[in-house]
This record gives sequence, C-alpha cells and structure tokens, in this order.
Amino acid sequence: MKKLLTLVLALTLVLSFAAMTSCGGSDAKTIKVGATSTPHGEILAQIKDELAADGWNLDIVIYNDYVMPNKALSDKELDANYFQHTPYLNSYNKENNTDLVSAASIHYEPFGLFGNGVTKVADIAAGATIIIPADDSNETRALLLLQQEGLVTLKDGANAADGVTVLDIVDNKGYNVKPVQADLVPAQLNTSDAGTVAVINGNYALAAGLKIADALAVESVAGDAAKTYANIIAVRKGDEDSAKIQALVKALQTAAVKDYIEKTYNGAVKPMF
Repeated sequence: MKKLLTLVLALTLVLSFAAMTSCGGSDAKTIKVGATSTPHGEILAQIKDELAADGWNLDIVIYNDYVMPNKALSDKELDANYFQHTPYLNSYNKENNTDLVSAASIHYEPFGLFGNGVTKVADIAAGATIIIPADDSNETRALLLLQQEGLVTLKDGANAADGVTVLDIVDNKGYNVKPVQADLVPAQLNTSDAGTVAVINGNYALAAGLKIADALAVESVAGDAAKTYANIIAVRKGDEDSAKIQALVKALQTAAVKDYIEKTYNGAVKPMF
C-alpha cells in the first residue's frame, strides 16, 4: 500500500509539472510592464482588476529614468513598457541596435514651459536661464516650443522628424539655454535663481506637482504634434499580436480609462483613443 501511494504521488507530481510546462510556466498568465510612475503607472493600475477578470495578472514595474525600461524590454525582462513616444523609441533603437516597436498609442502629454517667479512669457528677463531636457527627441520638442513662443530662432527647416539640438539655435535672443537630464529638470527649476524657466516633460511635471494650467506656455496641438508625441505601448518586434499584448491594449483603450485620464489629469494628459 505504501509503495502504491508513493507511485501515485510521483505520477501526480510529474503530471503537474507537465501541465505547468505546457502552459509556459507559472507566470504564463502574467503581463509584466515597465513604466514611469506618473501618469503611466497610475493609468496601468486602473486596469489590473479588468485584466484579472480575464485571467491575467498585471505586474507593473516602476522606473525613474528613460533608459532602463527599454533595456529591460530588450533583455526580455518585461513584456512591454509604457513611458515614451515613437520619436524617442526610434532614437533608442538607432543608438542601441534594438528592434522595439509600438503596439498602440495611449495618451499625449503636452510639454509646458514653467517659471520660477515668472508668470508669463513676456516677463522672462534678458539673459535668463532656460532649462530643457537633454535627450534627443525631448530636446527637439523643447526647442520647438521655445521657438513657438519666440524665445529662440532655429535654423530653417528645423523639424521633429529630423531632430533639433541647441547647436541648431541661430539666435538665442540672449537667453542661456541649458540642457539637463529630463528627470532632473523640475528639481533644477525648483532650486534655480528667480527668473529661470524650464520646459518640462508632462509626466515629470505631474510628479513634481506642477499643473499644466499654470504653465507660461503649452505645446501647440496643431498639426501632427499630438500624433507624433503620443505615448505608446512598446514591445519587441513580433510581439504586437501576442495574447498578452492584445489583452493589455484592449484593457487600456476603454471608456473607463479615458474617463479616468480626463478627470484625473485636467488636460495634462490627453487620451489618444
């Protein structure tokens, strides 16, 4: 009898292991997504219950920079990430020889120009420092906003597709344009001399408690700006149509998520679906 029980237990363990293997392991129903905390992580948190009802466990991994989420995705530590727009992704792919792609557009975050002791663009003093994010696509975007407001003049033909850097400024109007790491811009503005202004990414502005309604200027949504800079779900090429990614996108692009975005962020984040 003892030998029979031992045999039954052994067979049960073998069958359990085989079932686990055939399903891809114990985490086969987990969708692991990297994101910056605000607003991306907050938006993802809204869909955990809906995904759970469909049998998916959403594992949200929060990052505080713009490099590691793409590296983790490329290294297959994540199934997707949600923090960037397509121009930034293209730049990352080019620099790192990776092949990450967009699976869906979710929202748009208008850039804002914020001031330390300055309440309107006309009051920015001659010689003032203007802090901008330093990475490729966001530097382009910041400089185009400065040109929009007449604070700098860029070379003829400057555009988002080709990219712009401070080297393309042909007239700085006497201002000191200072590129710094994107996530450090709010802190730099907070500790700067009075009169300093800064162009800040939407998510970092939100995280710093800055309201788009208080910005001196906001990126125009005319033309292709919103489409170009829409924040996306990024995945490894070939995974766009996988069950995990389709479930993730379906859960995000709902009326409930749209309503949450509109009520929570008051124009600082705009749904793209």
